[in-house]
Amino acid sequence: MGYEGRDRERWVAEDPAQKRADRDDFARDRARVVHSSALRRLAAKTQVLAPGHDDFVRNRLTHSLEVAQIGREFGAALGCDADVVDTACLSHDLGHPPFGHNGETVLDEIASDIGGFEGNAQTLRLLTRLEAKRAHADGRPAGLNLTRASLDASTKYPWARGEGPHGTRKFGVYPSDRPVFDWIREGARPGVRCLEAEVMDWSDDVAYSVHDVEDAIASGWLDPRVLHSRDLAAVLDVAGRTYAPDLGADALGAALERLLASGAVPTAYDGSRSDLAMLKDMTSRLIGHFVLVVEQATRERHGPGTLCRYGADLVVPDGTRAECAVLKAVANHFVMTTDERLAVMSQQREVVRALVEAFAAAPDERLDVAFRADHDAAVDDGERLRVVVDQVASLTDVRALALHTRWCR
Repeated sequence: MGYEGRDRERWVAEDPAQKRADRDDFARDRARVVHSSALRRLAAKTQVLAPGHDDFVRNRLTHSLEVAQIGREFGAALGCDADVVDTACLSHDLGHPPFGHNGETVLDEIASDIGGFEGNAQTLRLLTRLEAKRAHADGRPAGLNLTRASLDASTKYPWARGEGPHGTRKFGVYPSDRPVFDWIREGARPGVRCLEAEVMDWSDDVAYSVHDVEDAIASGWLDPRVLHSRDLAAVLDVAGRTYAPDLGADALGAALERLLASGAVPTAYDGSRSDLAMLKDMTSRLIGHFVLVVEQATRERHGPGTLCRYGADLVVPDGTRAECAVLKAVANHFVMTTDERLAVMSQQREVVRALVEAFAAAPDERLDVAFRADHDAAVDDGERLRVVVDQVASLTDVRALALHTRWCR
């Protein structure tokens, strides 16, 4: 059965009255995401460290707000509709389960026979099915009922599992959500993202690469003096293996040298207000640098004027991508893969596995009411498992731990 969207084409309107109507629709899209329960739940979901671990570090909600702030201004500078980009940025992490990518890995293993699990595919499912706002005429849920343009901009990986480029494990749609995906992508070339989605993706990369390093320094996981020691072979190895395998060790090493030579990275940190100010200055300077370089490169290729939808693609120079990859690797090496964090992550994976088993064992008693209705309507074991996965993915870290304590100990 097809998907009946709220708007029709929504590519680039030429008629002034239609443009105004589009802008009103896009503003309503943003409001619907802002008021969604899925966005609120991000306040209690892991970004890098668990919520409550430190009063300074970010959670998924504050990260999403910061991505939206970057993306809105960046997209508008190129000519994109600011509300479309804002909606995409606010939505980009809605599908993340408890414990972030750690929980995502477990759910993907559990759901391997029914199409897997991927946070971005789950985001599409939330926006078009699971979040309660509107229903189709026949009673099927329509999620937040966003416009085609906003949904397309929120689609970071516009392909199904196994259909992406370069053997990537990322994907943006489950088999059961294919009708709405096909409606969103009608008229677009397979696998090609609109400019707004590319702006959202780069804004996300910029935000978390810089902010994760800021959080690591502020929370005591990383002494910035180490970054100036020039003994960072392990960091460069992580950058090459995990974030930019196509760039090579020399390019990544040069990127690290440029970052340190810029003067943006503090040489020490003691938690004082003056050092906090220097740390925030680092964040502002690096974000400004990453956004400006990409804006200029995109303009050099596509020229002046309005750039939006499928009229242009974002240009990220290799050197800038290398710098971003190095910052991601710093947080990975000094925070995410320490022995302490690996032990915590192992416990978190066991919590997710146990919760799937607990919900599946007693769905009538344990599933939330909305998911219970989905479970009752499921026609086979695969659909029932997908409902259980939807339920577990919706949980905050806090509720996941509380339910695990109640049912699994």
